Amino acid sequence: MTTTSNPQLGAPIAALIQMTSGIDPATNLATIDRAMADAAAGGAVMAFLPEMSLLLDRDRARSAAHIVRESDSPWPAALQALAQKHGLWLHSGSMPLLADDGERRVNRSHVIAADGSIHARYDKIHMFDVTLPSGEKWTESAAYAGGDALVVVDTPLGPLGLSICYDLRFAELYRALVDRGAALIAIPAAFTVSTGEAHWHILMRARAIETGCHVLAAAQCGDHEDGRATYGHSLIVDPWGAVLVDAGAVSDETGYRMVLAPIDVAAADRARQAIPLDRSRAMRRITL
Repeated sequence: MTTTSNPQLGAPIAALIQMTSGIDPATNLATIDRAMADAAAGGAVMAFLPEMSLLLDRDRARSAAHIVRESDSPWPAALQALAQKHGLWLHSGSMPLLADDGERRVNRSHVIAADGSIHARYDKIHMFDVTLPSGEKWTESAAYAGGDALVVVDTPLGPLGLSICYDLRFAELYRALVDRGAALIAIPAAFTVSTGEAHWHILMRARAIETGCHVLAAAQCGDHEDGRATYGHSLIVDPWGAVLVDAGAVSDETGYRMVLAPIDVAAADRARQAIPLDRSRAMRRITL
């Protein structure tokens, strides 16, 4: 199923690809191939995948066979080939790789141009170390090292700030991305159901409103092979906080759900002119 928000003449179209990724990278890659064909047919110029699009497996021993340094991994090249095949820019969501030192893993995004060239990489900064009211406990830092670099990259949709999932909860990160020129924010995710029900829509709209950015959040959804369940509801939110598209809680029989929305590149300027937060910050008399 493909859902499209109201078209705007001449506006570039973004596609979010919602997946139920599993433990077999080849199967996940085949799903991405089909979804990108759908996105291209829908007129998208750029497609966005969810966090851990190529491998979602919390069994660290089993997943270790697939997780190597980027220089040794087949996954970036496979996605580069798909970007070329379908003539789309692609945000990879993220993939697990070994850090260059080979000791720990990183959760890394790639932004790939339609010619297959990699224009940006981003390693998730904030690790998901939580004990939830539902009883779930996650300790991402036991296997993953956090990144230390902020990334904004030029795309056909505009300057895109990069983040991943749990980064969403740290508003100061998004302020810093705006200070570096971001007009859009990517937040690929694999949110738990309990935290998604409580916080997903609220936080996504808050990040859009407080930054005056479009937020593009492709998400994992449903019941996964590794035993976890994720919330879904991939969203595109405009800089005024309006939800342009919401993919809902499930995938389709195709193994994915794709949603499209035109991106009004002038919307960020309008929102920031209406509520000039930067000017107000410059005028304040106290240091926070």
